[in-house]
Amino acid sequence: MYHDIMDLYGDKGNMLVLSKRCKDRGIPFELDTCGIGEEKDLSSYDLLFFGGGADKEQLSLIPDLLSRKENIAKAIDEKTFVLLICGGYQMFGKYYVAADGSKIECLGFYDYRTETGAEGSRCIGNIVIDAQLDDLHTKMVGFENHGGQTVGVDHPLGKVLYGCGNSFDAGWEGFYDGKVLGTYLHGPLLPKNPKIADFVITKALQKKDPGFQMSDLQPLDDTLENSAREALFKRFEIEGDK
Repeated sequence: MYHDIMDLYGDKGNMLVLSKRCKDRGIPFELDTCGIGEEKDLSSYDLLFFGGGADKEQLSLIPDLLSRKENIAKAIDEKTFVLLICGGYQMFGKYYVAADGSKIECLGFYDYRTETGAEGSRCIGNIVIDAQLDDLHTKMVGFENHGGQTVGVDHPLGKVLYGCGNSFDAGWEGFYDGKVLGTYLHGPLLPKNPKIADFVITKALQKKDPGFQMSDLQPLDDTLENSAREALFKRFEIEGDK
């Protein structure tokens, strides 16, 4: 969604990873885009992806996004999985207060909301979280850079091991309720976290095949990705995934 303006820090790279991992397994993959003013039935997709953007970009798309609220709700009800990064994550909450103090009314699917950091302060740097996604327990690594401080998250994605998370000293990062995964982890997220990529693929496949499990995916060689993760764990003195 809004691929042309919501691509902060290369977020669309997440879709390239999903495409490659599906094609390596012979899983049909078709990438489509939805920009401002385009007519699309979002409930017809297995996965919706919404990346990050600055205040200017978020303000420009809000009218179009709000006009799709009913269709997005229908998609979620019909088991379309939703992956949200940074600005996309914020847009599914109640509201977002921009750096200039203006209050942006968002979709309001969830009770969390996002305020602006005091005096332009931002959460910036590498981040590691301990995440629980259904039966998958894993550590997620990424990069965060957000002035928005998200509070009121009832179902956080994971516990912060290194970095800030939803807000300064929050102790928790992101949101996950089985239907929607929202996070501030840029980088992009999925090249650094192959298990999360496979989790997202599994959730998307479950729309048409509810019995499909992550263990049903053909294993891929993630030696390089895992070596990079272990290097970060070592740097931050964090025990890696077992």
